[in-house]
Amino acid sequence: MAKNITLYNNLQETTTSVPNRFIDHYMISANGEYVKIYLYLLRCMNQPECTFSLSRLADHFDHTEKDIQRALKYWEKVKLLKLEYDSQNNLSGICLMPDHAIGTSEGSGERQETESSSPSRDDMNRFCEREDIQELIFLTETYLGRTINQNDLNFIFTWYDQLHFSAELIEFLIENCIAKGHFSLHYMQKVAEDWYSQNVHTIEDARALLNQNSEAYYTVMKSFGIRGRNLIPSEMELLKKWTGRYGFSKEIIAEACKRTIQNIHEPSFEYTDSILGRWHQSNVHTLEDIRQADADYQRNKKQNAAAQTGRIKISGNLKNNKFNNFQQRDYDYEQLSRKLLEKSMH
Repeated sequence: MAKNITLYNNLQETTTSVPNRFIDHYMISANGEYVKIYLYLLRCMNQPECTFSLSRLADHFDHTEKDIQRALKYWEKVKLLKLEYDSQNNLSGICLMPDHAIGTSEGSGERQETESSSPSRDDMNRFCEREDIQELIFLTETYLGRTINQNDLNFIFTWYDQLHFSAELIEFLIENCIAKGHFSLHYMQKVAEDWYSQNVHTIEDARALLNQNSEAYYTVMKSFGIRGRNLIPSEMELLKKWTGRYGFSKEIIAEACKRTIQNIHEPSFEYTDSILGRWHQSNVHTLEDIRQADADYQRNKKQNAAAQTGRIKISGNLKNNKFNNFQQRDYDYEQLSRKLLEKSMH
């Protein structure tokens, strides 16, 4: 029989209260990184002077801002928080919501799903009665080559109701995934969440994102001479950071790849990331900015070299002066000796 362990508190510090329901229900199925973000939100809510921003949070957890946005959208999806945006669609507020999605039987910890955790029958009926949705369902079944089931409908409803995708954008999403050989709606769900995290709201937004990622993808493949394989997930995450969070063009990325090969003579996404990270911190946006940064570096290098040369000359002069002084003192000593000798002879 396992021995019980007593857990007690001897801390004198301020604390953050975590709802039991979060621990018992939501935390179990959530990504561990998402849990960290939610706990940090609770901590900030309990400390009003806590400074909060996406960039600060990304630095704190060593994530990208897209990772933070993805976590926030996950908690919004399960209705534990509500995200607010300004007129430019920038995140401006986060409201922690009361837990209505999960209930517990009195006196037990059994999980009970309520209507809010999935579309109600009335909501789904109204959704399917829309003419544009009926056309979308028909096109989806045509693309998939089969009749869609209730689970498929739930996915489509989520994209429409929670991600606020139009029927046209959902159709474009499905068509694009199938064109790439991905027929799973679970895969499409991940793509939909990624689009949502990158503020894709229209087909034009989606096309721009796809073109950006595609151009950057083939730029890296060509620059590094990668053949016979696709980029692995960790490499794709870095690529998304360069084009998304940093906003670099394919020309900037190609330049960083070229310098990687020149400096270490082999492809390295991590080394390229360090170059692009420095450029991002230095507010570099164009190839002209890079040329200017290079010129500044060379100028500073020459100034430092000149200063070092000056210090060496000064040091050498000091040594020569000491030597000359020593010789002069020897000469004075000999002269003094002769004078003393002359005096002794008189």
